[in-house]
Amino acid sequence: PQFFPGAGGSDAASRSPEEGASPTDAAVSRTPIYLRQVATVRHVLSAPENIVRLDGRRCIGLEIFKEARFNTIDASASAHQQLAALRRALPGYQIEVIQDQARFIEAAVSEVEKTGLVGIFLAVLVLYVFLRRVGVTAVISIAIPISIVATFNLMYFGDLSLNLMTLGGLALGAGMLIDNAIVVVENIFRYLEEGKSLSEAAVLGAGEVGGAITSSTLTTIVVFLPIVYLHGAAGELFREQAWTVAFSLLSSLFVALVVIPMLCSRLLGRGSRTLPVTVHFPRYAALLGALLGRRIVVLLAAAALVAGAAALLPSLGSEFMPRTDQSELTLQLSLPEGTSLERTEGAVRNLEAFIAQNFGDHARHIYSRVGPAGGSAVAGDVLLDENSAVIYLLFEPESQLSQPLVIETLSRELEGIPGLTAQFLLQQTALETSLGLTTAPLVVEIRGRELDVLAGLAIQVRERLARLEELAGVETSLEAGRPEINVEVDRTVAAQFSLDIDAIGTQLEDLLSGRSAGQLQRRGGASDIVIRRPRLSVQELGSALFEAPEGHRVRLDQVARLVPAVSLRAIARNNQMRVASVSAHLDSDLPFDQIAAHVDRELAAIPLPPEYGFAITGEEKLRQEAFDNLRFALLLAVVLVYMVMAAQFESLVHPFVILLTIPMAGVGAVLLLLLLAMPLNVMSFIGVIMLAGIAVNDSIILVDRINQNRRGRQPLEAAILNAAQSRIRPIAMTSLTTMLALLPLALGIGEGSALRAPMAVAVIGGLVTSTALTLVVIPCVYHLFARLDRLDRLGDPGRLT
Repeated sequence: PQFFPGAGGSDAASRSPEEGASPTDAAVSRTPIYLRQVATVRHVLSAPENIVRLDGRRCIGLEIFKEARFNTIDASASAHQQLAALRRALPGYQIEVIQDQARFIEAAVSEVEKTGLVGIFLAVLVLYVFLRRVGVTAVISIAIPISIVATFNLMYFGDLSLNLMTLGGLALGAGMLIDNAIVVVENIFRYLEEGKSLSEAAVLGAGEVGGAITSSTLTTIVVFLPIVYLHGAAGELFREQAWTVAFSLLSSLFVALVVIPMLCSRLLGRGSRTLPVTVHFPRYAALLGALLGRRIVVLLAAAALVAGAAALLPSLGSEFMPRTDQSELTLQLSLPEGTSLERTEGAVRNLEAFIAQNFGDHARHIYSRVGPAGGSAVAGDVLLDENSAVIYLLFEPESQLSQPLVIETLSRELEGIPGLTAQFLLQQTALETSLGLTTAPLVVEIRGRELDVLAGLAIQVRERLARLEELAGVETSLEAGRPEINVEVDRTVAAQFSLDIDAIGTQLEDLLSGRSAGQLQRRGGASDIVIRRPRLSVQELGSALFEAPEGHRVRLDQVARLVPAVSLRAIARNNQMRVASVSAHLDSDLPFDQIAAHVDRELAAIPLPPEYGFAITGEEKLRQEAFDNLRFALLLAVVLVYMVMAAQFESLVHPFVILLTIPMAGVGAVLLLLLLAMPLNVMSFIGVIMLAGIAVNDSIILVDRINQNRRGRQPLEAAILNAAQSRIRPIAMTSLTTMLALLPLALGIGEGSALRAPMAVAVIGGLVTSTALTLVVIPCVYHLFARLDRLDRLGDPGRLT
């Protein structure tokens, strides 16, 4: 491009020689001036907003998010298809997927499917061990696939998809699917042993226990009703699982009452009149008879056991979600504010080389991002985060490298870098892994009005939390902000030069950022043309000249003062109050509530000005909200179970006797969680709520049989002993099938195992104690409360005199 200064209407070019212009002026006005004479023209890439590196090389990072209403696995599959098309279209480029949330979900779902199948196999194996008949085992086992197929239909009409929680619900209900069938078949065989025909035995056997299994199924279902209507994270997480378990149990009840009697009458031969049992309890009747005579001692022992478990509950501890070990380590780096992107990249490059040298054999990828996470075009956001970087260290799945060793080695390496702060993110919860959350688990909010006071309190909180061994990576939201230069314009002086604030701001922006001058079409593409001055130092900025009207030029320091300052990163507000936060990550295996208690004690020692306060948020706030909701759900579940049993037994006494099974089930849940060093969390709490409906099933079967014997004019003690002997077989079978079906889930093997293991552990522990104590304590309680029963008042021959 050529520039002709005279052609723009200059005075020298417009005047002829006759009007006073000299020949020399005319020659100068027609001399061309090329752009290369007054400027340097370069074709360069624009300044990067952030830098992404993979395994030591620069690359372009692409983060893909799905919309809320779409399935994660389907969205990931679609993205992989498009990436495959891109690979074919760009043969010279390497496109690699570093992280994919769908991989974790697919692996977890596949693992749940496997554990569910293993649980079903173990449940069927228990049936065969007890029954020793292939035909009978097959008749009962057929309830499982029929119930699951029926559940899929109900899930379809309920708009539920197959995911981690719904499949987990099926796995949890795998053992319970055959409980009703076991009770029905066992009762049918009891009538066969009495000489009834197959058809008569099927009708009488199913009809006799139909009310009991209906009541026990409804009690299990109603405990999920409060979960369906829970608010917050717990409700969102378990709502679909609750519906799935309810659907599966309804299907199993239908199969037990309709399909199983029909199959027994058609498929079982005459040789199936006897039902051999490989496990006998020859001394159970004698033991129970002796305990009935000492029922007060039995009740006191049971009460002491429940009280002891309640006393151990605080030492168990609690947390929001179970923690899990991951095959990756996140390292957050922060250099002093104002550090350029290139210098930050240099520090990251050196650290990448150190990691590759020491842990290269164990690392699958080293993925780094320098600068802001997104492609923000706001200059302030770019400057705010140019000093920060994140390094993702992804280990090989088969690597046995100790992550604490990696953290210790990297910490020693980073100590020698001045001004560099590092934060290791290691202990993420299983929920964070599945949902992709990355917030700090512990956050202390300081609320007040004055930022200076908040900053001082934040420093005190940070210093006290940094002294706690349980915490690591303590940082505040009011750290030193980015440096800036404030241009304070003197309006009076500026007005003397006919300059206003907008004119100064526009020229200042052109001076520092440049001015867009269109686009240059080159090789089929368009490049932006930017005209900019050479970069100025702070000292040179004050002497920069600004154009004023009437052809005047004014130095910036003539009309303004340049004041160095530091800006805050952000000003947060909550409930019309300014908030400063101090966040920390966990560096201990202690339960989260105990760590929060330590933090509370440290905060209590800090004097607070009036109208200022502390609040622990983050995971602790979620934990408190979830536990409050779950406590209400447990109480409501117990009430609903009592109402269902009261309607079934038409009595207020018998349901109360059966409800005593629930605290006895809590004993086993607490003891097993304590034995395995598992804190109480949302997952195990849901298991305890499930126990409120599952543990009472054995008691319902036992009490229903006692009532039938008493209606048959048997004395009270004889009715109890006969019912206990006739029901010990189905009680043992149903409990064992449920526990063994949950055993693969409790072992915690595979992806996402930490998310579901606490629930299975709580249910298994509760069933162990509830089953054992049901056979001992419930008969004693029934015997004690028999005086208050309607049957006794109506002249039952078993009345105690």
